[in-house]
Amino acid sequence: MPTITANGISLYYERSGGGPPLLFCNGSGSTIAGSALLIAPFAARFDVVAHDQRGLGRSEIPPTPYTMSQYAADAIALVDAVGWDRCRVVGISFGGMVAQELAVTWPERVERLALLCTSPGGALGASYPLHELADLPEVERESAFVALLDTRFTPAWLADHPTDQALVDLVAARDGGETSAEQRRGEAGQIEARSHHDVCDRLARIRCPTFIASGRFDGIAPPANGAAVADRVPNSELHLYDGGHMFIAQDSAAFPEILDFLAS
Repeated sequence: MPTITANGISLYYERSGGGPPLLFCNGSGSTIAGSALLIAPFAARFDVVAHDQRGLGRSEIPPTPYTMSQYAADAIALVDAVGWDRCRVVGISFGGMVAQELAVTWPERVERLALLCTSPGGALGASYPLHELADLPEVERESAFVALLDTRFTPAWLADHPTDQALVDLVAARDGGETSAEQRRGEAGQIEARSHHDVCDRLARIRCPTFIASGRFDGIAPPANGAAVADRVPNSELHLYDGGHMFIAQDSAAFPEILDFLAS
């Protein structure tokens, strides 16, 4: 099982594909095992390295609290461990926050950057405070989360759009497994760190070509948040797609455009 020791903890990672080097940063609560379908298109064109972030999956669950700077330091330690001086970086949702933190701290290490369905935090726009859902009754929490995934996702909409219903079912299946108290502690640590994300005053440090993508109906990272990042990152381009937080699976144009940008 491939692991590295970074910042005093053990991190599990996987490497797949071939081509230009690409660091893949996963979303909230997501692991490599649960994101195989998402990682595969990148691995078809890139030498992809992805890891279970601290507190998740097969990586160590150290004492909390965690910070965004720690998540970014873990990611750059992985880049160091595989021997890359520079690489492309793609970050999805929470992973986009990590990617921003990495890119403003080590801008010279990032060749091209793709920030997908994510937010800058702070005064420019925080993603929805997912930690506030934790105290809701289970049925109410699940209903609220579905509506955040895509603001169109009412029961009537999903009844008329089976493909979107299938996406909701896929998310529910991923998140519906039994978890231990220790796993829940790691997940809560990530959500807490997420609530303090703020790169607003540092975004201008990003100098590489940057692709920023948002879903028009995203209730977690609204399009205005992506626009705020694009306004402050030099050499960036903003793309809007038909979909919500999962626009990459909802709009057929998204994946090809993201892949082509990263491969340029």
